This record gives sequence, C-alpha cells and structure tokens, in this order.
Amino acid sequence: MEVVTFPGRIIVIQTEQEAEKAVEYLLRFPIVGIDTETRPSFKRGIMHKVALLQVSTYDTCFLFRLNMIGMCPPVVRLLSHPTLVKVGLSLKDDIHMLHQLGDFAGNNFIDLQNIVGQVGIRDMSLQKIYANLFGQKVSKRQRLTNWEADVLNDPQKQYAAIDAWVCLKIYDRIEELKASGEYEVIPAPVVEESN
Repeated sequence: MEVVTFPGRIIVIQTEQEAEKAVEYLLRFPIVGIDTETRPSFKRGIMHKVALLQVSTYDTCFLFRLNMIGMCPPVVRLLSHPTLVKVGLSLKDDIHMLHQLGDFAGNNFIDLQNIVGQVGIRDMSLQKIYANLFGQKVSKRQRLTNWEADVLNDPQKQYAAIDAWVCLKIYDRIEELKASGEYEVIPAPVVEESN
C-alpha cells in the first residue's frame, strides 16, 4: 500500500504568542482534526505528560509544543471553543491526558471510533480505518520517538501532522458515505474453531 504523506504546511508552535496567532487562524474554520503525542516511557509505572497537540485544517497543521508552552490561554480557548468541531480518534484518552495539564471545557469533540461503525467499519485503529476508506497506509514509525526533544525532526513533524489531518479526511469520507449510502457492509468471514 502507498504510504500517506501530509501535503500541506506544518507549523511548530513553541511560544504563547505563536499559539495565539495559530488559534486565531484555526478559529476561522468550522472543523479541525486533532491528536496528541506523549513521550514514551519504557519503565513500568512512569507516565509522561502530553508533549504535543496537533491541530490540522485540510492544508495546515499546527504542532503545539505543550511541553514548552503548557496549557496556555490560547490552547484552552481552542479546546473549549463552543462552535469549532474537533475530530480525533480515541479522544477520551487524549482529553484525559490534556486535562492533566490544565482545565478546559472540552466542547464539540467527535471521536471517530464512535461513528465508523455507522458505515460498517469495525476496526478501531487509525491505520486500519484509513486503509479501509482510502487504500493507503498510515506509517507509525515515529510513534515511539522523543516528543519532548528540543527540536522535532522532519519525520516526527510529518507523522504528527498526518495523525491529525487524516482524522479530518476520515470524518468527511464517513459523512459522504452516510449521505450517499454508496457502501456495502461485508461481514467478516466466520472462523470455525477446530477441536
């Protein structure tokens, strides 16, 4: 399968002033894709805080370095905005982790896992959902990299942008399919247990 690449601009946000400008830009749109990244822990019992919040339009993705700027007022404004629709995958976990950084209202979130079943998709991973709908592969190679690094490298930025952006694409495709009814639910083959 062809590997997905993000075709737009990726803008890294490292100050509250940059966050303010990014949020002003993002609030011009009715809907955005979101995701978070957390530095992996390879020791039992050690959990790191969310390091990165990715927020994407169709052609621009902002990477908010929360490990540098925290849950600053512009980020709270974005997450709490009552009319901006924020689409993501497994949002319960992301929202819980973001609340550990600071309080926000958490308005208007749509979790793709709650709607993909409406068009017969049973897979719940981003990779499988995207492959089902678009026949392309979302690479997960950068998932376990250091999201708290002083500088994010290009593969990290690309990975982070893709994870937020494809949420928008998946949402739009599901809405198209629901409206048109032009999809077929094919039951998974039944595997018989051998004695």
